[in-house]
Amino acid sequence: MDPQSNEPLGRLRAELAAAAARLREPDGEPDAVVERPPRPEFGDYSTNLALLLAPAMKSPPREVAERIGEDLQERLAGVLDRAEVAGPGFLNLFLSDAWFRAALADIRAQGDGFGAGAIPEDARERILVEFVSANPTGPLTAAGGRHAAYGDSLARVLEFAGHEIEREYYVNDYGTQVQRFGESIAARMTGGEVPEGGYEGDYVREIAEQAGAEAIDSGDIDALARRGIELIMERVRATLERFRVRFDRFFSERGLHESGAMQRDLDKLAAGEHVYDSDGATWLRTSAFEDDKDRVLRRSSGEMTYFGTDIAYHQDKRRRGYDRLINLLGADHHGYVGRMMSLFEVLDDAGKLEIIVMQLVQVVERGARAQMSKRRGEFVTLDELVDDIGVDAARFFMLQRSPDTPLDLDLDLARERSQENPVYYVQYAHARIASILRNAGEERLAAAEAANLEAGEGALEPAERALVKRMLALPDEVREAAERRAPHRLTGYAHSLASDFHAFYRDCRVVGAEGPGMEEWRLSVCLATQRTIARVLGLLGVEAPERM
Repeated sequence: MDPQSNEPLGRLRAELAAAAARLREPDGEPDAVVERPPRPEFGDYSTNLALLLAPAMKSPPREVAERIGEDLQERLAGVLDRAEVAGPGFLNLFLSDAWFRAALADIRAQGDGFGAGAIPEDARERILVEFVSANPTGPLTAAGGRHAAYGDSLARVLEFAGHEIEREYYVNDYGTQVQRFGESIAARMTGGEVPEGGYEGDYVREIAEQAGAEAIDSGDIDALARRGIELIMERVRATLERFRVRFDRFFSERGLHESGAMQRDLDKLAAGEHVYDSDGATWLRTSAFEDDKDRVLRRSSGEMTYFGTDIAYHQDKRRRGYDRLINLLGADHHGYVGRMMSLFEVLDDAGKLEIIVMQLVQVVERGARAQMSKRRGEFVTLDELVDDIGVDAARFFMLQRSPDTPLDLDLDLARERSQENPVYYVQYAHARIASILRNAGEERLAAAEAANLEAGEGALEPAERALVKRMLALPDEVREAAERRAPHRLTGYAHSLASDFHAFYRDCRVVGAEGPGMEEWRLSVCLATQRTIARVLGLLGVEAPERM
């Protein structure tokens, strides 16, 4: 069953589908498309259903639209004020105040469940979202913050939409970079030169001082590296918790090596036709699928490649029985997509893996960009960013753009407490509603909560109709954000919702509104809007303040 069938818009879509079925045989009838037109004079909603039906019916689209409109006006008396045919065959629907009152009552009745479960039950999946996974050789940077904000918000949206979600951080605690990290710590302890390609940040000196206090031998590079990674990961976990990001699991690469899982998985692959040896190395024939060339699994030196390690990691993921695996990768991993997709073709599991490549984020202040490099120690940490602009602004700004688009985070704008700052603008709408509700008092709010919203008589203002329509869009926005892996859509929706509320506040008196039941109605509009703003901000990991 369509999860929208119990929503006001879902019922409107259902009536359109029924009208289409009455006009012709229902086999293969198109879905009813209902959209908000660009201008109010074009109606509350518009549909292109007639344009889709006309070819099969062998009738002009405008004629089909007229027939649909007549059918709807007969069946939706008291709900549909009128239906107008426009352009080549669009049908513009003008809904009655009674429909809007019933719609708000529906939103109120759903409570915290409004907008949830937007994905049909038969399409829901058990999904593992792996994100951040930054090398544990330095603090989490502002760039890693974009991964954290996006991955966490995506997981929240998918979960709210109905999927079962687990969150995982892959800790790269094995290999060359870990060796160099240990050597860098040793150099700080002994006053020697940091090795070429090593790590030079002040945080390495802090780790070296702690390692010295713990009497770790400066010559025991492995012990230094392990302890350094433990300390870094403690810091990363604290930063992520502060950033309102949680993980169900931190998965250790070292554990793969030490458990023997890597060798077992390589042996299984080697038993197939796509693994071969050449020049002393072991290769996977990924060129037979989506990759541009074959890839080395084990070098002639016997060392596993990153790709070889990732095969073992993803085999472990597959054994855990997820329906879908979503990986967030950095912009420098774009070439990695083909080989991983090829791997899943080899494993006869095509379609299970999804890779989202995150583009770069730059922190900008007074027009200048801050450089970020763990090795040179020249970077803005996520903690420093949060210290400066706060968690709410950092998350909201990180989420404003699609992940495949580079992002400039403007510190000057993020610090502003004005309507030019988008997160402030949205939060201020929530705080303004909270102020209205406080001024109204508990007695008025109780009356509004108990009121029969469908029994009102006064004519609704365009601003309150627009605000109710914006709230009704939430289930569609959640579904789109989940299906397109696009939580950034919700930042735009939140801003539009706040804008519609500010217009409502400007045009409509709430406390003391004249007319039978009008005060209760408008207080109910405020309550529903406040809850909707809070719900959307929650999906973004942003707080909804009561006062500002």
